[in-house]
Amino acid sequence: MKRITALAATAAAAMLLLAGCSAGNPAAPTSNSAKTIAFLMPCSTCADRFESKDKPYFIEAVHKLDPSIRVIANNAQGNQATQITQAESALTNGASVIVTSPFTAQAGATIVEKAKANNASVIAYDGMIDGASPDAYVSFENEKVGEMQGQYLLDHLKPGATVVEINGDITSAPGLAFKQGAHKVLDPAFASGKLKLGYESDTAGWDGAKAQASMEQALTTLGNKVDGVLAPNDGLATPIIAALTAQGLNGKVLVTGQDATDPGLTNILAGNQSMTVYKSIHDEANAAAKLAVALAHGDKNAIKSLTTTAVKNDAGSVPAIILTPVSVDKSNIADTVIKDGFTTWTKICVGAAASACPSK
Repeated sequence: MKRITALAATAAAAMLLLAGCSAGNPAAPTSNSAKTIAFLMPCSTCADRFESKDKPYFIEAVHKLDPSIRVIANNAQGNQATQITQAESALTNGASVIVTSPFTAQAGATIVEKAKANNASVIAYDGMIDGASPDAYVSFENEKVGEMQGQYLLDHLKPGATVVEINGDITSAPGLAFKQGAHKVLDPAFASGKLKLGYESDTAGWDGAKAQASMEQALTTLGNKVDGVLAPNDGLATPIIAALTAQGLNGKVLVTGQDATDPGLTNILAGNQSMTVYKSIHDEANAAAKLAVALAHGDKNAIKSLTTTAVKNDAGSVPAIILTPVSVDKSNIADTVIKDGFTTWTKICVGAAASACPSK
């Protein structure tokens, strides 16, 4: 009798362990019929939004649609080999859909190849995959982001002003698109002499220390004669502002950004950053989740019914859901990120920004 009781207790414990497998790290599928979706992020330095917003929004959206689906969520932390390994592990652990923001084009293409070999679907998220055709693409108009940043400088700088471009990591699809969009707007201004390109560099791995070093080099090269800096996101804008502050230039030089992070918005309120590009990550994550859940349930028609356009990559045409970004500066923080519940006055009205806040 004691042996039977012990076996029963062991079995019960095993069932509890399986039931306890939650979103996050890979674990054995809970059953042969369990549906699993993988959410693979590129790096925290790319943007802190992936861990703080994309991941929880995506998991929440999936579980609202189907609470039984298990989500494996992992971050490659800037290593393409790690991201590929994470995809392989997810497939081994039963993932039938991989939603991935590829750290590099090569990583994305390899993930598509491995997924197809396992009859799994791939949704490119926030950045397009090149070298292979994912089943779908969910993102914002990334080139448009760069255009908006470039246009802001063009609209707010005096003729003949000197611009520094500190781009992101252009081995990533979004980083390349941001740079291309910025040049699309600014190159004609450089060619005509309306603006002057004083210095430009790319930032490997979206490393803030490298961006700050590049800004310091630009200031040295130009004798501190800089009027505007095109920074691709808030994560790089912050160390760039640190370099400007060291020379007493913060608040005197226009600086762009992206992602509407709390530090970025605080910098805007304090007058150290000029603008950021707000992307409703909630909408992006929800769109990806809806598509991923449908594919996990074997609904191949969902690609046609849920996508709204198509985007070409170097391997063909990819069905897509493309969302529109919004330019945010001090004048419309209340009507955009605050109104949408993306952040709060309490979170961004800190330090030097506190006195600039209309309310909390």
